[in-house]
Amino acid sequence: MNETRTTCPYCGVGCGVIARVEQGAVSVRGDESHPANFGRLCVKGAALGDTTGLAGRLLHPVLDGERAGWDDALNAAGDRLRAIIEEFGPQAVAFYASGQLLTEDYYAANKLMKGFIGAGNIDTNSRLCMSSAVTGYKRAFGADVVPCSYQDVENSDLVVLVGSNAAWAHPVLYQRLAQAKRERPEMKIVVIDPRKTATCDIADLHLPLAPGSDAGLFVGLLNAIMDHGGDASAFDEADAACAIAAAWSVERVAQFCDLPVAAVTAFFEAFIHAPRAITLYTMGINQSSSGSDKCNAIINVHLASGKFNRAGCGPFSLTGQPNAMGGREVGGLATQLAAHMNFVPQDLARLARFWGTERLAQTPGLMAVDLFDAIGRGEVKAVWIMGTNPAVSLPDSHAVCQALARCPLVIVSDVVAQTDTSRYAHIQFPAQAWGEKNGTVTNSERRISRQRAFLPAPGEAKPDWWIVAQVAQRLGYGQAFAWQHAHDVFSEHAALSGFENHGSRAFDISDLANLSLNDWDKLEPVQWQPAGELARGWRENGRLRMVAVTPQPARAQPDALYPLILNSGRIRDQWHTMTRTGTVAKLMQHIAEPTVDIAPVDAARLAIRHGELTRISSPRGVMVARAVVSERQREGSLFAPMHWNGVFARQGKINALVAPICCPDSGQPESKQTAVRLSAWHPTWQGELFIRDNVTLTPEIHWLRKAGAVNHFTLAGETLLQAWLMAWCQQHHWQVQLAQGAENLNLLAWQEGKLMLAFWSAKRLPEIDSAWVDAAFARAPETPFARHALLSGTPAGEQKAPGRTVCSCFSVGENAINAAIASGCDSAAALGKALRCGTNCGSCIPELNALLAKALLPEAAD
Repeated sequence: MNETRTTCPYCGVGCGVIARVEQGAVSVRGDESHPANFGRLCVKGAALGDTTGLAGRLLHPVLDGERAGWDDALNAAGDRLRAIIEEFGPQAVAFYASGQLLTEDYYAANKLMKGFIGAGNIDTNSRLCMSSAVTGYKRAFGADVVPCSYQDVENSDLVVLVGSNAAWAHPVLYQRLAQAKRERPEMKIVVIDPRKTATCDIADLHLPLAPGSDAGLFVGLLNAIMDHGGDASAFDEADAACAIAAAWSVERVAQFCDLPVAAVTAFFEAFIHAPRAITLYTMGINQSSSGSDKCNAIINVHLASGKFNRAGCGPFSLTGQPNAMGGREVGGLATQLAAHMNFVPQDLARLARFWGTERLAQTPGLMAVDLFDAIGRGEVKAVWIMGTNPAVSLPDSHAVCQALARCPLVIVSDVVAQTDTSRYAHIQFPAQAWGEKNGTVTNSERRISRQRAFLPAPGEAKPDWWIVAQVAQRLGYGQAFAWQHAHDVFSEHAALSGFENHGSRAFDISDLANLSLNDWDKLEPVQWQPAGELARGWRENGRLRMVAVTPQPARAQPDALYPLILNSGRIRDQWHTMTRTGTVAKLMQHIAEPTVDIAPVDAARLAIRHGELTRISSPRGVMVARAVVSERQREGSLFAPMHWNGVFARQGKINALVAPICCPDSGQPESKQTAVRLSAWHPTWQGELFIRDNVTLTPEIHWLRKAGAVNHFTLAGETLLQAWLMAWCQQHHWQVQLAQGAENLNLLAWQEGKLMLAFWSAKRLPEIDSAWVDAAFARAPETPFARHALLSGTPAGEQKAPGRTVCSCFSVGENAINAAIASGCDSAAALGKALRCGTNCGSCIPELNALLAKALLPEAAD
């Protein structure tokens, strides 16, 4: 048995994890000593042990579609990059990195691109996540400094969550907040979100404002603060900011945000009178065509009210990825230099001296959306994509795919062999995955933690920093990339942060630069403190700045053809494009397919029933999703998850619908508001297919891939599938067992007593217990009666279907929970005692409370 302290690879909370390897099996638990989580894990983190298998892994380099050795693949990358640079110049090359990379990986990539290839064209998927927050902080403070900690959240008197469903997107921090609320009931929590999300479970006030109207709310709050004695005299440009705010009365705010005047007034009074207030914000603010201004509108109210730079106070942007902060520290964005330096003469000269280069990029590079536009136009002819899936995650994904298909050189470093992006790769490098990597990450509260390897690297997988260094050597820059260990990279990164600093730059971790390898390996989580004082900031004149913000509506507006506004975001149990979480059966139980949340009034108007398939369309594309009719959804707006892609669904990619409209200051896309139309789709049949071997379905069939013991697809179509199924079975010489009715077709296929294929179909999707079917594949039913029960799709005896999974940790379904409530369980704690639900990660507690409310207080359920 071997235990290793490491860090979770999911959201920006940065939870400590203890991984145990015993006889090859990996299990995890929360690290009780880690100050981010104190032993807590969410459902995704708790399932990390199930993600370390090698199925689907990229284990060897691939060159032009064929397996290759490392030397051949690296030489080809170096030769092809050099040829493009020599013919078209360094601006024809770009890197696209990821908040999934470790700091050492990020540092290496940024150094090669900006420092030695000599162009600023390295950007990252963090551009899609928090670049508006970066812009907001830099405009106000003069540096990208997050001025808060998790303890501030717990110790505040008023916690405002805006554009953040923390219960699902940052669940461990949410659990810390919920615990603080239980211990101090006088703490007030306000949730500002068009939807009534799971986060509202602990809210004292929910403001379901119009999508995209957040800036109006905070500019109006600034006006109210100034009317109640706020002091903005210490801040640059405060007069201009306050002059605009003066026109935003409570009544104007209520109209702009489509909120009751009383609700707006209650929020303003709560903020003004709270001794301490902290605002948590994330994608609902950042992902906007005016995202930077929204961030500054939030910062402005904290400056004017004095609720910053002290315990329990401040504007706190939560990062969405495990090392988005580390990427910011090393300059991974195209608009930054390394170590929080900028494209200004003194920083350019300083960085060139430190790196010993004469080729340093002198101007910012292309930001993510612009970068892929330039690839599409043929201006960028080589792109190296590291640890991310832009063919899914970028807006207007069809155009992104077209650009990649036309690009002369696409290099992909990844852990997974097949993604929507890797299909366009000319060269694939096998990177090490979580569990094999060694380095550091920085979480949302500026806390650096070690990610330690506890598994050997499989196949020929290598660290990302090593791959970058090897390519750099082949481009002739080997001396600057002669690292032998991740510790060497970290030491250089830390030394750069303090180089010619003397307190002039906020980011300085040079105290860590001289750690020995042994000390670095044992490094405890450490929160870096900004050099200098937040009260003065890091602008040249030593004053903070209030940015004048004029609230703007979202660029996407409904019209006659596209009358609904589509919002997108994360769901509780999935992560990004599902390359890790989509392979874990328990994480596919809660929400197993693309869904679209719709308000009852909209559903009635469009004749859409709960559970029916729908088509969502915009001028750019179409997505198929199952309708969830919910009172929690605002009229006129929809919500769909961001995760599904071409590996897991035929038409489940939400970014196929989203326009590439960006904030002009941050370059962050407006992913939260897209004008769409919605229509019911009534296929001739829907079905569930389980099959031992992988299968290529006919193109007219709509399909969804689900995790399980065997290949599992949910299907729908207009053309009957019987002929194809029979032909497939005959081709494999399987014995067929068939039951057919007017609207249903059930089929089992056997070979030498083993179940090879199982299919159930009907007009509406049959309810089939996946665990029961998986068990039949593992051990075939032994009696004719049991086999006929399997053919019917109904277990023998009186076993009741578990219903929709609510608790993924213990696979507890809605039917079992409702039965326990009917038997007398009247609280989440009682349900936990009876069924164990809610007793592990706690992520399902908001849903348990919703079911309790529905059963015990039906009129208050929504």
